[in-house]
Amino acid sequence: VDRFVFNADDLSDSFLSGEEENGIITKNIKNEINGNWISAPNSIHEARLKAKAKRRLRKTSSRDSGRGDSFSENGDPSRGTNGTAPPTSPKSKLLDRKSRAGKGRGLPKKGGAGGKGVWGPPGEVYDLEEVDVKDPNYDEAQENCVYETVVPPLEEGAFEKTLTPIVQEYFEHGDTNEVAELLGELNLGSMSSGVPMLAVSLALEAKASHRELTSRLLTDLCGRVLSRSDVESSFDKLLRELPDLVLDTPGAPQLVGQFIARAVKDQILSRSYLDGYKGRVDCVHARAALDRAAVLLKMGLGGLRIDNLWGTGGGQRPVTQLVREMTLLLKEYLLSGDNKEAERCLRELEVPHFHHEFVYEAIVMVLESKGEKTFKMVLQLLKFLWVSSIITVDQMRRGYERVYMDIAEINIDVPRAYFILEQFVDKSFSAGFICEKLRDLCPSRGRKRFVSEGDGGRFKLESY
Repeated sequence: VDRFVFNADDLSDSFLSGEEENGIITKNIKNEINGNWISAPNSIHEARLKAKAKRRLRKTSSRDSGRGDSFSENGDPSRGTNGTAPPTSPKSKLLDRKSRAGKGRGLPKKGGAGGKGVWGPPGEVYDLEEVDVKDPNYDEAQENCVYETVVPPLEEGAFEKTLTPIVQEYFEHGDTNEVAELLGELNLGSMSSGVPMLAVSLALEAKASHRELTSRLLTDLCGRVLSRSDVESSFDKLLRELPDLVLDTPGAPQLVGQFIARAVKDQILSRSYLDGYKGRVDCVHARAALDRAAVLLKMGLGGLRIDNLWGTGGGQRPVTQLVREMTLLLKEYLLSGDNKEAERCLRELEVPHFHHEFVYEAIVMVLESKGEKTFKMVLQLLKFLWVSSIITVDQMRRGYERVYMDIAEINIDVPRAYFILEQFVDKSFSAGFICEKLRDLCPSRGRKRFVSEGDGGRFKLESY
């Protein structure tokens, strides 16, 4: 029977020697006496050996985890078939997602979806987290809370600075819905009545088409962003500030009166608004504005269309309407001979991109005329508009080129159209508002034709 020899040195807390690391353990730590295991000293010694082996394994796992060292359940190191550690791929070391701290159950972090800024695997849906009543931070008052975005009220100093770009941009695109959305995002508060006043003040210094857009804007905003009381208080402020507005815009009283008449027609101002000022107005400019509004409303009852008070912007008018207005402008000029009035009317059309149509209609009117008066007056008008830069080089060129293209059809109704066109083009070049290249492009009908069979096949120049 083997006898157990207890050595106190085995209980030391030192690491295993080199021979022990190679798996050579000479002492028999499993002894048996009469078929019974020796429990007390042997179990302590065995536990110490296992603890030392595990500590050793944890310390070297992060450095040489691929060497293949592993331990069996009783702490004995296991080897490959040839007594050497099985090789492992370096790729497995790089892609290893297991914890290096030796803690946990050896599973990958976050279910294999770990990494910086990653909360879980792709496609994972997080449900609403239920409130735990047993949570120490649980607050019963937070269960029925509703969180909303609070927009601070707009300060008075930032009101004009914020709304002026919105109105000026609206003059470009003309979309009232976009303005309503932008104003809805602002907390205007009690300053909502300043929106119509600011829009009208900017429109006074703008074009007629912009005033029409302003009237439409006030109509669309009333009921959505503004109330009728806001519109009334805004016009009250405009009437009080007319003496200051006249300094920048001399025609402000008449324009404000037209805005008031249009607002009454669009039903954003009550018809009793004018009656409330009767006999209580001391300012001359305010009285002129109210008188202008009253006259327009009376004319509206007689058939005047107040909804078309400002006219329609050039870019929004139909082409047929623009052509008709240009034709009327030319006929009026031929009767009056006033170049400045013709220039003013052409400016008010606000269609600088369509001035080639004006040039085309003017030349066609010359071709269809019978006397010299129309020829000279149209030539004088085109030169005047060229010198004043109302009609640009491109628009003048396009107008002449359109006549060149349609001269064959015009000649059907006007037999002398080619001859008159050549004369007009030569005079235009002499006046200096067309270039030599444009003059040379003028088409001409063939001047030679057969006379008769008795001429022997000779040609002669065509005469008019």
